[in-house]
Amino acid sequence: MGDIAKILILFGTLLIAVGVVLLLVPKLPFLGRLPGDIMIKRGNTTFYFPLATSILISILISFIVYLLSRFR
Repeated sequence: MGDIAKILILFGTLLIAVGVVLLLVPKLPFLGRLPGDIMIKRGNTTFYFPLATSILISILISFIVYLLSRFR
């Protein structure tokens, strides 16, 4: 039962972290508008690919996972 309790606590903490991130992301003015993000407007069609933003988020997540694995 102890292992299940730890997993549930970890899952709950993860849900809280995701909720906080979702609340704060719209308030970050630079996220999604970095140099390197691709936006093509032609007529009534807009294509947007956040390349630089995706790379930045990937680096941050990788760093967090690295830190968590070091202190485990």
